[in-house]
Amino acid sequence: MKRTTLLAAVCAVAGYLGYRRVQAERAEDDLWAEATDPVAPRDLR
Repeated sequence: MKRTTLLAAVCAVAGYLGYRRVQAERAEDDLWAEATDPVAPRDLR
């Protein structure tokens, strides 16, 4: 019983850390996309 509980806790922590890593990578990708997005020239009339 203790091993099963410990294994479940380790899996939960690993899943959470993986989720956080994916979210951080997505945020960085969004930042790069915004920074490198071509900007249309303004009409200065």
